[in-house]
Formats: sequence, structure tokens, C-alpha cells
Amino acid sequence: MTIERNEPATTADERTMLEGWLDYHRQTLAWKCEGLTDAQLKTASVEPSELTLLGLVRHMAEVERFWFHEILLDEDLGLLYCSEEDRDGDFHFTEADTWAEAHTTWQAEIDNARRNAAAFGLDDVSKGRSRRGEQFNLRWIITHMIEEYARHNGHADLVRERLDGATGD
Repeated sequence: MTIERNEPATTADERTMLEGWLDYHRQTLAWKCEGLTDAQLKTASVEPSELTLLGLVRHMAEVERFWFHEILLDEDLGLLYCSEEDRDGDFHFTEADTWAEAHTTWQAEIDNARRNAAAFGLDDVSKGRSRRGEQFNLRWIITHMIEEYARHNGHADLVRERLDGATGD
């Protein structure tokens, strides 16, 4: 499978542009993982770091779920990989953990995020609140998600280059 990344139109309206950039960064993370084995995807960047491509995908599934369910809709669906005992469970694997499962879960969370966001305008405020009691409009959530993916895609660049020398924007 070849990942296609589509940059948003340069003259799109605000919502189309924000959603376009979020999708672009989602596609970038998938592209960074493309063509690697489960073993490579579980390989940490450098000791003692636990940063892996599979961990980044699992982390972003958790983040999609948090912002577009727990905060936007005030729905607590529980954690996917993390727990109170293991706050970094998204980066801790067993032999049974696979790219196929992580990718399927991540894509399902992205689909749910799109569906949930479609019911809100950019200025609509979340039903849920942060631990500090803050609410967020959808514009803030999407902008934050772009930032979250962009930061982690920088990590993914470095991990991928370490694994097989592949580089690219």
C-alpha cells in the first residue's frame, strides 16, 4: 500500500484547511510507518528511549480518542493501551502486539474523530472539560491535533531514518 499525502488547497475556507492539514499530518505518520516490519516498528529510537513508530501510532490513537470523545463529547470510552498503572502503555508491547491491530485501531479512532467533529462548528464549545475545568472550541482542538501530529511526525522522521535511512518531509 502506498500512502498518499494530500496538502490542503491554498485557498480553502478555514474548516476545510484545518481538517486538510490534520489529515495531511495523519497521512504523514502512516507514511513514516509504511513498508516496515512489526519488529522494525517496535524498535526504539535510541537507548534508553522507548520511542517507536508503533508506539507513536498507538499514542495518536489514544490522543484522537481523548480529544474527540472525552473532551469534545464528554464521553469516557476508557483508554486503549494506557492505564493508571502504566501511563505509557502505548509504548509498551508484547509479541502479540502488531501493526495490523494498531493501524486498524488508529484508523477507527480517526473515523470516529471525523464523525464527532462533523456535528460541531469551529466555534462550538466542547461538552467535556480538561482536568482544570477548561472547555475548548473545535477550532482549538483541531489546531492542537495538528500540533500534536506535527511534533510526533518529527520524532517519526528520526526513528525512520535510524531504522533504514529513509528521509523525507
